[in-house]
Amino acid sequence: MKYAESVFWISLGLVFYTYVGYGLIAVILVILKRWMYGKQELSDYEEWPNVTLIIPCFNERGILLAKIENTRRIDYPADRLRVLFITDGSDDGSEEFLSGFGEVECLHLSKRSGKSAAENRAMEHVNSDFVVFCDANTELNPESIKRLIRHYKDERVGGVSGEKRVRRDGSTEAEGEGLYWKYESSLKKLDAELWSLVGAAGELVSFRTRAMRPLPNDTILDDFVQSVQIAKAGFRFAYEPNAFALESASENYKEEYKRKVRIAAGGWQAMSRLGFFLNPFKNPLLSWMYVSHRVLRWSIAAFVLPLLFVLNAFLVGESRIYGLIFILQTLFYALAFLGYKSAQKGEKGGIGYVPFYFAMMNYAVFAGFARWAGRKQSAVWERAKRKEAA
Repeated sequence: MKYAESVFWISLGLVFYTYVGYGLIAVILVILKRWMYGKQELSDYEEWPNVTLIIPCFNERGILLAKIENTRRIDYPADRLRVLFITDGSDDGSEEFLSGFGEVECLHLSKRSGKSAAENRAMEHVNSDFVVFCDANTELNPESIKRLIRHYKDERVGGVSGEKRVRRDGSTEAEGEGLYWKYESSLKKLDAELWSLVGAAGELVSFRTRAMRPLPNDTILDDFVQSVQIAKAGFRFAYEPNAFALESASENYKEEYKRKVRIAAGGWQAMSRLGFFLNPFKNPLLSWMYVSHRVLRWSIAAFVLPLLFVLNAFLVGESRIYGLIFILQTLFYALAFLGYKSAQKGEKGGIGYVPFYFAMMNYAVFAGFARWAGRKQSAVWERAKRKEAA
């Protein structure tokens, strides 16, 4: 019994640390850093540098006009901003459509090799000092590029990530995804201020061109792997929440689950290839941040959750504290089930949307592991169906 109790409390502590404890420790460390060194203030360039904005897309002709109009609203010197679409594998006429707009360029191959391969190929055509990637289905705020680029006045900065924001419409998908990204954004702010981001948002991310290296074409999470590779090379990866990419939520919970499984499979692939970050003797701070923010959430915590429930059920008669925790766990998963039923019916939000999204996200870790271990997850990206923007 003592052994079961020990495993239970260790498991509970691990889950608490993964989702709450790490953030609290990071807050304390950031406060101490500000007290000792002050907070860094950013300033604009007197003369803005050349930037290439790369927009990978696959069969997205229906939204390309809106994307072009969005790029026209970007507040950056027109003679310093090159807009480059890459439509490899598209067969919906995207290439022909883009050829009608003189202010943008398009790279196209009929062969579809995946996003990493397309981005590697696009980089061969980049001659600017800085490059920005964003998704075709996102809307950038006008000052986004300037907000990203001004970080590069610090030569230690090798990349800057913008913030992903989700349009809120009251649905389970929008509320769950939106709340998750608010939580994730808070952690990213702490990571970046403490030292460096450990995972960029692919919806809007920029790089110092000379810091980038080609990725294997089978890379699933190109944005994440590229950002940590840059951190490994000794650069900082900054975070700019005032440069944001706004997108609609997944069309329904099935589309969101499919997206989460792909991310989870990519997480397992990345962890298998980034073993150097597990060596705390090379870069102790970065290793701690990587394990706390990524490895635990992408692997161990998800496996601990069902163990925690089973152990709690086994120990429920030992003391009142075990009974109380079991009641809380049962209530949480009951709410998750209610959220699942609401999502099935397409109902708006509800009390269960947060528990359901949390449970779905962790279940996707198991499915993602199975896809990665069985080599069933292709690097060729499938565009998730999203709700129509208002």
